[in-house]
Amino acid sequence: MSADDKTSNKIDDLGGKAKEGLGKVTGNEDTENEGKIDQAKSSLKDAGEKVKDAFKK
Repeated sequence: MSADDKTSNKIDDLGGKAKEGLGKVTGNEDTENEGKIDQAKSSLKDAGEKVKDAFKK
């Protein structure tokens, strides 16, 4: 996994956490759920990159 991929995934994860927190504070369930989805996407991308790296070896 390249450093750019790691950085991008981390930014997506942090953005999702921020969005989730904002949704909780404001009582907006849609924003909170969007944040959770963003975090899940980041985790899936990270897992996909790890699989790619495993096959490169």
